[in-house]
Amino acid sequence: MSANVLVAEDDEKQAELIRRYLVHDGYAVTVVHDGPTALDETVKRPPDLLVLDWMLPGLDGLEICRRIRATGDMPILMLTARSTEDDLLLGLDIGADDYMTKPFRPRELVARVRTLLRRTRQQERPEEVLLKAGPLTVAPDRHEVAVNGRPVNCTPSEFRLLSTLVAAPERVFTRAQLLHCITDHGRAVTERTVDMHMVNLRKKIEISPRRPVLLLTVHGVGYKLSRGRRDV
Repeated sequence: MSANVLVAEDDEKQAELIRRYLVHDGYAVTVVHDGPTALDETVKRPPDLLVLDWMLPGLDGLEICRRIRATGDMPILMLTARSTEDDLLLGLDIGADDYMTKPFRPRELVARVRTLLRRTRQQERPEEVLLKAGPLTVAPDRHEVAVNGRPVNCTPSEFRLLSTLVAAPERVFTRAQLLHCITDHGRAVTERTVDMHMVNLRKKIEISPRRPVLLLTVHGVGYKLSRGRRDV
């Protein structure tokens, strides 16, 4: 079955170009041109992936992304004319899984979509596998995370990072190693991207994000996942 992709882009010419390339690659595509309609579509007919323009009339892409992330982990590819590193980090901070600056090559966008969807579907395995470290449990087959049994909602990128860390508790990973887990196509991003994801993960799995006991910084090197205490 082909994946359903929602394209939210106010530039009708750009939206049609994206639609044609995605359809040619075998995807079922719905196109909308404003923020409220985009958000309504994600609720009424949730797509497998959302291609989301930053600057949409009525409701911008950042707010749409925030609202989606409050309830689910739909893969989101953000499109924007903004190109600074701070803009990139802002997009990742509110939950975007990938980020493309305009102008971009349509074939690269299709490749990014394909990669995000493949990662989402790679959770299918013949047997249930649970990764555990202290109070933290990760279920790769179901794309679920829990701390002491409490469900934690993670974006696909956050999930990949956490899965890498929980599979090797107490092992120190460099930022470069962790960046490799979430980066494709040679994107020009920096290791600050990893730091931003770690800040977000601490907000979700730590009792006190400023005094973490699970997701620890190893100064001058990177990060590790401590087994912590059972009552964290």
